[in-house]
Amino acid sequence: MTQNKKILYISISVALLLIGYFVFRVIKKSNPNPDYAVGQVLDSLNGVYVYYNGSIENIEDENVAKDGYKLGLKHHSEEFIKRYYYEKYKHKMPNVAGNPEEFFDPKVADGELNTKRDLLQFTNPSFSLPSVGDFLILKKNKKHVHGHIAIISNVYDGALEVIQQNAGPFESSRALFGYGDFGNKYKLDNKDVLGWLRIKEAPKTDSISTP
Repeated sequence: MTQNKKILYISISVALLLIGYFVFRVIKKSNPNPDYAVGQVLDSLNGVYVYYNGSIENIEDENVAKDGYKLGLKHHSEEFIKRYYYEKYKHKMPNVAGNPEEFFDPKVADGELNTKRDLLQFTNPSFSLPSVGDFLILKKNKKHVHGHIAIISNVYDGALEVIQQNAGPFESSRALFGYGDFGNKYKLDNKDVLGWLRIKEAPKTDSISTP
């Protein structure tokens, strides 16, 4: 291969890599659902809104409270959870960093305090049935590459309803998770659920509102 051909080959390779990276960034920032605009209100729980994020990996600005508390990237699942707990319970997490999956600490036993989040942590399965106001933590999968978080908005006999932000451009802000009682423990029948976190003061069962 001559020197000119080598240079041409390298130039083409670099160009293809740059094009591929550009296309990848455009796809991540895209909004594949024309029915909604990024930042549009989809739902609410006790007056705290759920916003549309477009594609799951879309990244907008960071949301920071007036007092400087970092709520997370708009409009990701963990941002909604931190914003809800901040507005509803006046709760601030000692450690605000981490992807959704990292909100669950595998070193914390069932029912013990997760000191990084200053919340009680329960494993799946657990001796404690999830309550309204708890939030489920799901491990990463092909769809949610960093995991996912959703707040329990209602508890039924054999099923939990959750409200979620950034579930996907075509997904509902509400979803159901089945559960059963196995050996005196409650187990959610979704293999991705690592567990759930709860405010240290038992939350009241509040009515659900929508915009």
